[in-house]
Amino acid sequence: MELKDLREKLTSLDKELIRIISERQSIVHQIGEYKLQVGRATRDFERESAVINYVRQEAIETGIEPDIAEEIITVLIRSSLTKQEKDRVEAEGKGNGRSILVIGGAGRMGRWFVDFFNSQGFETFIADKNIQNDTHSYSDWRDAGIDFDVIIVATPIEVSAGILSELSEKKPSGLIFDIGSLKTPLRDGLNALKDSDCMITSLHPMFGPETELLSGRHLIFVDVGNKEATNKAKELFESTMVKKLDMNIDDHDRLIAYVLGLSHALNIVFFTALSGSGEAAPKLAKLSSTTFDAQLLVSEAVASDSPELYFEIQKLNEYGIEPLDALCASASMLREIVMNDDQKSFVELMEKGKKYLDSRS
Repeated sequence: MELKDLREKLTSLDKELIRIISERQSIVHQIGEYKLQVGRATRDFERESAVINYVRQEAIETGIEPDIAEEIITVLIRSSLTKQEKDRVEAEGKGNGRSILVIGGAGRMGRWFVDFFNSQGFETFIADKNIQNDTHSYSDWRDAGIDFDVIIVATPIEVSAGILSELSEKKPSGLIFDIGSLKTPLRDGLNALKDSDCMITSLHPMFGPETELLSGRHLIFVDVGNKEATNKAKELFESTMVKKLDMNIDDHDRLIAYVLGLSHALNIVFFTALSGSGEAAPKLAKLSSTTFDAQLLVSEAVASDSPELYFEIQKLNEYGIEPLDALCASASMLREIVMNDDQKSFVELMEKGKKYLDSRS
């Protein structure tokens, strides 16, 4: 067969693949509807494992690389779960016409919460300085009033601190929560709302605004003294597969100093060292390696995010300097080991790190 004929045959097979995927997704939709009707969980890890193992075995028997087959089926499973989760959120929505005000709703995470609660049947209002006033939008949150079933504060941390304090004076009757990456800078406002007998709690979504599927994602709930408010906030996410974590305010910021602060700093140091090296980026790209490419992907995501938010996470966390000191000390230790040609210490450093990382699982 000539190249043209082979390509036409390939195109025909591609069309057939798409048709089969469409048919598979249709069956998945029916399975999702059945799970809703009988009250079964959206995700079945045992079934997923069985499907992946079966696909890998089939791939081996047909001469296909099993990792490729697993990657394809994993993408399809994830797509199916995303659709099923969205359907469940809509079907089991807690809205019933209740009203929500998202202060900072034009921002990236604010918009995520607007879309999420819209899908649940809430009547959603936005207050954001970057938006024009209309029937569901306000450029100043004070103009919106406080007569809402839920008020979400999704603004920068220092702005949120002021808003929470002002809300404590207005004493809204509905549920109130922030979604800040840090909690100790908000402590005064959160405590003022608690002392005013408001329904206040605090959330930290450990996922970004591009997230569609909440399965495997974490949502932290920081109880600030009103257990009923925390439980009401959890109920808003009952129809999702998000993993709910309870944490106190001090533990939250201490751990976040490493989870966010250290990881952000490491990547900022990485791309700062590269940009200051004098080596042209295109030249380095030609010499890519598995480790370098993986680190570049993470660093590109960090560099593309909000510098103001990242600075807040570094600056406002009262536990933030400790991880930065640890990063500097570790870099100095590594430099000294290399300068002293100390292979034994280098190996010990690697082994210690591997042991720590292995303990995570």
